[in-house]
Amino acid sequence: MKENEPPPQSENITWHRGSVDRASRAALYGHRGATIWLTGLSGSGKSTVSVALEAALLERGAHTAILDGDNIRHGLNRDLGFSPEDRAENIRRIGEVARLFCDAGVIALTAFISPARAERDRVRALHAEGDFIEVFVDCPLEVCEARDPKGLYKKARAGLIPEFTGISAPYEAPESPELVVNTHTQSLDEIVDLLLDGLKARGVLGAPSEG
Repeated sequence: MKENEPPPQSENITWHRGSVDRASRAALYGHRGATIWLTGLSGSGKSTVSVALEAALLERGAHTAILDGDNIRHGLNRDLGFSPEDRAENIRRIGEVARLFCDAGVIALTAFISPARAERDRVRALHAEGDFIEVFVDCPLEVCEARDPKGLYKKARAGLIPEFTGISAPYEAPESPELVVNTHTQSLDEIVDLLLDGLKARGVLGAPSEG
């Protein structure tokens, strides 16, 4: 257990370690586990970027998993609403799941607004040094609102959605993310190439296999 984590509710549990270590998984997969945390406003393109990046990683033979905000709320976090407390718990759970994937040698791609800088920092603290790669999907609010792919901004402006990030609730942009992409000025192909280069530079990916 990390120093900043609260203790479990029960004292009668012990962390069980397997016999396969991370180095063995990395040697088998040809890459190491990592959490790629995409954060940005609703409509900024986080899900689109995560899907395109996963496809590019799969072409390289990488083992991946996407944790998408809406999808997770259909299952694991279906009991949570959008109060500040529930949003914090939503991110905490996702952070724990992403860490499990990372420890298993999988590249976990997450697409969550995750508006609070402190909550993202807590997820980072769950990970070993270098395993958490924060990607700021930067896009002006007016562009996100013009896109409005789910009609949420329109509802928020009408007062139908309280605590909506960017309208009635704040978004705290990362201060020093590992990577920044801008879906307003960069093409999707350019963004994917930038992210792949970033993962290679950070030792997550090795050289692409010869096909």
